[in-house]
Amino acid sequence: MTLDLPVTEAAKVTVPDAQTVTSVTKWTDSLFSFRVTRPASLRFRSGEFVMIGLPGDNGKPLLRAYSIASPNWDDELEFYSIIVPDGPLTSRLQHIKPGDQIILRPKPVGTLVLDALLPGKRLWFLATGTGIAPFASLMRDPETYERYEQVIMMHTCRTGEELVYGAELVNNLRHDPLLGELYGEDFASRLKYYPTTTREPSPFMGRITDNLTSGKVLTDLGLPPISPETDRAMICGSLAFNVDVKAVLEGFGLHEGANSEPREFVVEKAFVGEGL
Repeated sequence: MTLDLPVTEAAKVTVPDAQTVTSVTKWTDSLFSFRVTRPASLRFRSGEFVMIGLPGDNGKPLLRAYSIASPNWDDELEFYSIIVPDGPLTSRLQHIKPGDQIILRPKPVGTLVLDALLPGKRLWFLATGTGIAPFASLMRDPETYERYEQVIMMHTCRTGEELVYGAELVNNLRHDPLLGELYGEDFASRLKYYPTTTREPSPFMGRITDNLTSGKVLTDLGLPPISPETDRAMICGSLAFNVDVKAVLEGFGLHEGANSEPREFVVEKAFVGEGL
């Protein structure tokens, strides 16, 4: 997920060491992922974000906060980005290729971390668009499955092709030999995936808020009602989405937590913007 931190503020950041692009994958005309080398000193918790970018025309760094999509054990760093045609950063970042260098500030932060939640049985990841990025990290972290019996990934996009990044990731995870060895043959059933579209027909449709409040997702996946005793959640999307889903979760009796005060759900405070 690309987080909406102003370019003017980012330009004040001291330029960090450059990292080398190792691969780029185009998912749609407006979505791509890329991997870069990882600084030897970088330590992060799955779900956090870092500042990355390119040199600006004025010589100062043009940086945005990007959620790390790779898990904390990965030797490289993966990011998932939208392309805004006139965006100061993404209009240029979309042209990177293996061997190019980007700027990366190795100081991870964020609220979407396991330590910000109380112990529970089920963990819900609720995302729209590139908001799936921090959950791509957490879904690939074995600690997630050490703490929770079930993980439910709800991801909503406008069209089916915008869901492909997440769909491939979940499919690969369900057949991951390491996770299967660690958690047994039933591991695949512990990771539930509920992708929906809002602008074109698909097996599951509708907004996350509607599918939660109506109970449709529970019926479709064969799950019991959401309860503050058993359920924990993380939210990542636009500001409006975050506010709406937060209200839904509070309606179920869940309370917002933070690194300093773990509770039943957490929300990413920075959000997707229009001028990236």
